[in-house]
Amino acid sequence: MPMAELPRGHLCENEPMARHVSWRAGGVARHAFFPADREDLASFMHTLPHDEAVLMVGLGSNLLVRDGGFAGTVIFTHGALAGLSRLALEDDGTVYAEAGVATPKLARFAANHDFSEAEFFAGIPGTVGGALAMNAGCHGGETWHYLTRVLMMNRQGECVLRSVDEFEIGYRHVRPRFGADEIFAAAWFRFPRGQSAVARARIRELLARRIATQPLGLPNAGSVFRNPPGDHAARLIEAAGLKGIWLGGAQVSEKHANFIVNPDGKATANEIEMLIDKIRLKVHEKFAVELVPEVRIFGINAVEENL
Repeated sequence: MPMAELPRGHLCENEPMARHVSWRAGGVARHAFFPADREDLASFMHTLPHDEAVLMVGLGSNLLVRDGGFAGTVIFTHGALAGLSRLALEDDGTVYAEAGVATPKLARFAANHDFSEAEFFAGIPGTVGGALAMNAGCHGGETWHYLTRVLMMNRQGECVLRSVDEFEIGYRHVRPRFGADEIFAAAWFRFPRGQSAVARARIRELLARRIATQPLGLPNAGSVFRNPPGDHAARLIEAAGLKGIWLGGAQVSEKHANFIVNPDGKATANEIEMLIDKIRLKVHEKFAVELVPEVRIFGINAVEENL
């Protein structure tokens, strides 16, 4: 068996994750890899020990790494897994996008090619890989509703084509039905035909609404909690009297109660996580509703590390 090629990307140690997550808080990653492209990522995956913990990161907009850091390898896809194209032989609205493509870029690409219903991706501040991993959605659209197939990559660096029915798909939830340890590398989306001008106008409308209703000028990670059935997390948080409250350097946004912001850039990951827990406790006490976080939390608590 031929030896794997040496990775062409950048590999470093003790990478501060606060530089890479939109909350601008958190610990360091023991190893961080910035691949040059998908083939480079495949070569790198082949070199990883089988028991190495791996965390895939796009724009870091739905992620918190605890203050004690992540004792594994973080792989950054944005700017590397950047392939985005319309399949010329398939005139049915099929768009191919790799995991590192920013979702707003996917929305604009689809609009510019006269496809419709992809506009909601403009309101998701992440990458295709993150959208695939959590079935991201907003404004009535969900990622997996438009998928025809996905390309996965296993720990040996081999690419595996998977059908949609090989995954369990729910609201902000995706779980593979197979047992293999694989990551999302790319996906094929199918959108209805539409009019480019109409789609671009819809994107402008959604972005204007986002600017008006969300605290985009402050470090945040997007919506913190899933909306419970028949209700909105922001309404429950505000009704529990939590809008605007502080815990250390972290604050429940005064503009949108389902956002936690880091106004001065001084919040620790522990303070943000403690505020998440406080919100869940108070909402459950007042309304008997269990809020489920959308944000992903990884790593070691600094307190645990010092025990």
